[in-house]
Amino acid sequence: MATPDLFAQPEAPGNDKAVKRVAALHKQLHEHAHRYYVLDEPSIPDAEYDKLFRELQALEAAHPELLTPDSPTQRVGGKPLDQFASVRHKVPMLSIRTETDTEPTGAQNFDTRVRKELGLKEGDPPVEYVAELKFDGLAMNLRYENGVLVQAATRGDGEVGEDVTQNMRTVNQIPLKLPADAPQVIEVRGEVYMRRADFEALNERQREKIAKGAKGEKTFVNPRNAAAGGVRQLDPAIAADRKLSFFAYGLGEITPPEQGGPVFETHLQVLLTLKSWGFPVAVQTTTALGAEELVAFHKNIGQQRDALPYDIDGVVYKVNSLALQRQLGFVTREPRWAVAHKYPAQEQLTTVLAIDVQVGRTGKLTPVAKLAPVFVGGVTVTNATLHNEDEARRKDVRVGDTVIVRRAGDVIPEVVSVLVEKRAKDAPQFTMPRKCPVCGSEAVREEGEADYRCTGGLFCGAQRKEAILHYAHRRAVEIEGLGDKLVEQLVDANVIRTLPDLYKLGLTSLASLDRMAEKSAQNLLDALEKSKQTTLPRFIFGLGIRHVGEATAKALAKHFGKLDGIMGVTAEDAPSTERLAEVDDVGPIVAESIHTFFQQPHNREVVEQLRACGVTWEEGEPAERAPQPFTGKTFVITGTLPTLSRDEAKDMVEAAGGKVAGSVSKKTDYVVAGAEAGSKLTKAQELGITVIDEAALLALLAAA
Repeated sequence: MATPDLFAQPEAPGNDKAVKRVAALHKQLHEHAHRYYVLDEPSIPDAEYDKLFRELQALEAAHPELLTPDSPTQRVGGKPLDQFASVRHKVPMLSIRTETDTEPTGAQNFDTRVRKELGLKEGDPPVEYVAELKFDGLAMNLRYENGVLVQAATRGDGEVGEDVTQNMRTVNQIPLKLPADAPQVIEVRGEVYMRRADFEALNERQREKIAKGAKGEKTFVNPRNAAAGGVRQLDPAIAADRKLSFFAYGLGEITPPEQGGPVFETHLQVLLTLKSWGFPVAVQTTTALGAEELVAFHKNIGQQRDALPYDIDGVVYKVNSLALQRQLGFVTREPRWAVAHKYPAQEQLTTVLAIDVQVGRTGKLTPVAKLAPVFVGGVTVTNATLHNEDEARRKDVRVGDTVIVRRAGDVIPEVVSVLVEKRAKDAPQFTMPRKCPVCGSEAVREEGEADYRCTGGLFCGAQRKEAILHYAHRRAVEIEGLGDKLVEQLVDANVIRTLPDLYKLGLTSLASLDRMAEKSAQNLLDALEKSKQTTLPRFIFGLGIRHVGEATAKALAKHFGKLDGIMGVTAEDAPSTERLAEVDDVGPIVAESIHTFFQQPHNREVVEQLRACGVTWEEGEPAERAPQPFTGKTFVITGTLPTLSRDEAKDMVEAAGGKVAGSVSKKTDYVVAGAEAGSKLTKAQELGITVIDEAALLALLAAA
């Protein structure tokens, strides 16, 4: 039983007494929260916990200097953010290879690969692994400095994520402060997820809001989507309402042993240490000797899967010895010492009620089977993608068919096969429409492509948001302040239907939008006015013509000198594609795409309207073609250069006739590497591609 002096409400405590009392309350509340949320073993009634919590709140209000980031009161204490800041991971958050064989042999395949890489023979002892659950959530990196949680970041692209610290403070299973024996710097990695019971309770609350007529509310498809949405809420109070949970499974950056950091020999030691520091680690985690025990673990967890209180989509195997992990190393961005072994996707029978064609944000036409509702993989499925016309024809899916539907990878529902014996005799075969179902523009299928695409990019309602955002991009026409949320509001409210409508916006209509004050509205109008003065390459790129990137836009502008020259060529018949193909960086497919774009009356009309709105650029005579020093050379730029930004380096390479690609391949001639260059540098070294630094690039340019 707690001593009276710890639980009694102090009478006007002095500062020293307040300091001691706050420290005692911190310790008690952290311990009680750990027992409640992590161990599931509450030690005091909720009312008693609330009493202690309120006492701490009162003390912090009376003594603001005693309020610290690791206080239990700060779990939902942040203000709403305007946006998330970017976080570059000190140690990249690499992905794990997925074993495509979902049968027990998948575990055997992994063990065979590991033994081969280690040079083990048949008679050598089995490799020891740690077997874990593969949670269906969102990867998270938690950074602690001097024992205090200072930052939480999403995986992002593995190198750069988003700062979601305020939201992660709301997750009760995540310690705000570590014990005194924790290293000075440590990054704990794990999965943010939502328990099924919390997910159902959330959806019940959502249904109640909808029933009361609340606008903008919806129910969530599955726990993973709800958890991911909770992590990325700008208001931490909304994140707290999702009741997110967390499991730890590894480390990022950590103070090295030579600087006083801990010495770990195995992955299991890491997990046990994390558990001792208050992090939840799945109780199913265990060691396994060799392939036989991995197979047994996979089978055992598969039998428990539906009974677990949270979703998993497989298990993970990791070599336990950290020394062996270092010996095995990585292939590209994936460790050789770990694998994710998934389970077969769950399948059910249902009926195709209709086949609709959806138009995506980039104009792609996708046939979608509308299904009689069926519960598959933990959710009720009513739609399944048929991918494209070829796939729909191959599977021969028709309205009225009885089909097997599967949640492929537990994410995207798809039709696996048709029970032809149950088909009605007069069921018509599906045919992809040759006109866009949204705007009526021609739908074309490029040579070698599986998909049909709408050609009315500047006019099509389905592509409206994407077209506006692309046009406003900083490398295109650039309209500062015109982001996703604002474009969504403007389009959904039918304020903007086509690009020229941007230049007809008024202060009153903008200021009436959510989160748009008069000053912000005026700033946007100023940005729109500024954007009217652009360049021909930027304008061409901003039109969003398929396959036409910045380099191609520059080549077109240089070759023709004037936009009318390009549009005049594309107004002609077949020979226009041949004339377009004469342009540097334009091949037959790109030429056909440009030709098709400008042949659409809708697109030409939008261009003329933009001109009428005052959008202008300098034009000149077609440039004489002359050989350039980097013609035919492909560069990849990675890392942080000493003096040049990536955009500046890219512009210099392209000005010399070179091409800048986003990924490294055998066709790459040079990789320009700066500080913190990651996987692209590694791949270049593996392929034997010439790697240069900024100084060498400038030397090449100077010598050209």
